[in-house]
Amino acid sequence: MGIIIKNVNRVLFNNELQLCQIRISNGVISEIGQKVRQSNEDVIIDGKEHIISPGFIDVHVHLREPGGEAKETIETGTNAAAKGGYTTICAMPNTNPVPDNKKTLEAIYERMNQTAKVNVLPYASITKGLKGEELSNMKELKDAGAFAFTDDGVGIQTADQMLQAMEDAASLDLALVAHCEDNSLIHSGVMHEGVTSKRMHLKGIPSVCESVQIARDVLLAEATGCHYHVCHVSTKESVRVIRDAKRAGIRVTAEVTPHHLLLNESDIKESNSNYKMNPPLRTKADQQALLTGLLDGTIDFIATDHAPHTEEEKGRGMKEAPFGIVGLETAFSLLYTHFVQTNIVTLRQLLDWLSFKPAQVFGMEVGSLKIGAKANLTLLDITKEWHIDKTTFLSKGRNTPFDKWKVTGKPVLTIVEGEIVFEEDYYV
Repeated sequence: MGIIIKNVNRVLFNNELQLCQIRISNGVISEIGQKVRQSNEDVIIDGKEHIISPGFIDVHVHLREPGGEAKETIETGTNAAAKGGYTTICAMPNTNPVPDNKKTLEAIYERMNQTAKVNVLPYASITKGLKGEELSNMKELKDAGAFAFTDDGVGIQTADQMLQAMEDAASLDLALVAHCEDNSLIHSGVMHEGVTSKRMHLKGIPSVCESVQIARDVLLAEATGCHYHVCHVSTKESVRVIRDAKRAGIRVTAEVTPHHLLLNESDIKESNSNYKMNPPLRTKADQQALLTGLLDGTIDFIATDHAPHTEEEKGRGMKEAPFGIVGLETAFSLLYTHFVQTNIVTLRQLLDWLSFKPAQVFGMEVGSLKIGAKANLTLLDITKEWHIDKTTFLSKGRNTPFDKWKVTGKPVLTIVEGEIVFEEDYYV
């Protein structure tokens, strides 16, 4: 018995649509064509001329479990991912306990195997306890299944420690993924240091806080040969440094979030902590530089930095609330509405940034729509108009600045290795 998806459009490299059928056998795409073979036992899915895409990949997600289950769990976070069209996500290590040793990482894998609705690849931490004091045993963690290494949420503060970490990661051929932030330049800031922080009389975080650490790190990556990946780029200076590093042949890659592409500091009208994230929303010039960097390949793909918090925590205002917003259930619709429908990017470009590109950067065996590939697929209704409603989120997190935004386009069916893990009610 197999699954046959009929009457679907795939997006070709020239952005043209091609109506086709797809057959899934044993969790793998076994046929793609105008007409595929069919038996009486097959399950038939009518694609209704919607768009079929490789399942989305998000390399930057906070699932919070273990230790932060009030904010999110592996189950709720992966349900949210499936609803957003994601079939593979990578879980950040800022949990309690931190996956800085084999035992903890194996326990997290066991929990994921029990409750995850999509594929989850866990990061391990660069330093023990994310404290920036002692390096984790990367060899042990790779053997236990670590996807890559990061201390996301905290920048590695000394060049010597980053150099040692890169040498270890390079020897194992795994990426070192960096949250770039020089703590000596933060000065207790809660938002970007600029006109809005001055208007609101709040302490600001300067752009150089991020870019100066990237500049240091790309030279260390050149010295070690490490694959160095920059998380959530937010400043024009950072884009320039990364662009120059790529031109120099340094092995650096980078991601940008939907919220940094869609918003800037001028969108913060009041002390609303749903606009508080790290890195913060920067200037309009930074926002434009991020889009330019994405279009010219300086920035490789889009990742959400899905960071759920409780309503109580986010209700403390800009000064006291934690950094972070959720993004898994809104990313595609927001990006399609504001960039594809406005003819700034093509649909093919957007789908590549959400699937093929992250897979390519990290060497994943996912992210493609071809015969023999795992059947990780997302069906997209690009005509559906709707309003984002945070009360309907499957994530525990409701912390989004996009509540009530009108958008077009929606994932309506998500398949992970041949299993349907999400169906939109109106589509069924």
